[in-house]
Amino acid sequence: MNEYRGKHAPSTPWAVSSTASVPVRRARHLQRSKRRKLRIILSLILLLILIVYPFVEARILTTDKVLLKSDDLPADANHLRICFLSDIHWGFWFSDGDLSRLVTKINSLRPDLVLFGGDYATDHESALNFFKKLQDLPKIHARYGIYGVAGETDRGEDDQDRVLLKEAMTNAGIIPLFNKVEYVYVGSGRICIAGIDDVIKGKPDLKAIVNSVSAKDYVIFLSHNPSIIPDAQLTRDADGSLNWFDLGLFGHTHGGQMKLFSGLLGIAEDVPDRYLSGWYTENRIDLLVSRGVGTSVFPGRLFCSPQIHLIEVTAY
Repeated sequence: MNEYRGKHAPSTPWAVSSTASVPVRRARHLQRSKRRKLRIILSLILLLILIVYPFVEARILTTDKVLLKSDDLPADANHLRICFLSDIHWGFWFSDGDLSRLVTKINSLRPDLVLFGGDYATDHESALNFFKKLQDLPKIHARYGIYGVAGETDRGEDDQDRVLLKEAMTNAGIIPLFNKVEYVYVGSGRICIAGIDDVIKGKPDLKAIVNSVSAKDYVIFLSHNPSIIPDAQLTRDADGSLNWFDLGLFGHTHGGQMKLFSGLLGIAEDVPDRYLSGWYTENRIDLLVSRGVGTSVFPGRLFCSPQIHLIEVTAY
């Protein structure tokens, strides 16, 4: 006789569902949710780094130290210490305090020569103010003097602007080089510093400086813009030599300033790609294109830190 199960009882027993899979599914869901949150957090951190880091890197000034050898260097000038810097772009993003620290940095390197590569500020007027401000700061010390060329932001529009710029540089203790060679006598020999006018806004005259040097001299060629390098290497001195200079120092490019995004900034589009930044040796001539100190267009740098250079040259 069948057992009575009640009016609504099923004829077969209810299947008992397993509750073991519910916690498992819930645990998997929680794990996926945690991973999504972690990815979002990491993405936000990465985005924040990409936004903030360029402003931080632009404040990290590095010193590039290099040792060179030249047979043309006078023996009395052995271990010549040259401090080279370019593209300061003094202004809103490079303050008076930054400039003061830069001067302190230069003096700490104990240079024999200090050479400026131009683009001191953001335009002609601010360049004049830059040199006035420089007079208020501790003096730059260099045994054989301080020399500089002009960049396109400094140059101005006419000859009168050029005269004002030269006066301002001279008053700040910097010898201006506009298609001019200055001789530094060390013992029985001499060093020639040949500075040329800006390629973009000036009137560069290679012949004027090449005719003032000899292939036997140790010649430092100073130009803001490296696009002049090919022409400089094809210009012959009075003796018919192409190798009229030993060391070329240039700025202008900022090294691209923002690696990966340099094309968007449009900095130094007039310069061949092979002269973007760094050291080169061509025709037995040492060439340096500096990344510079300041910034232009955008006040940040990405994988392209600012730099000044300490170049030590030995005769043997």
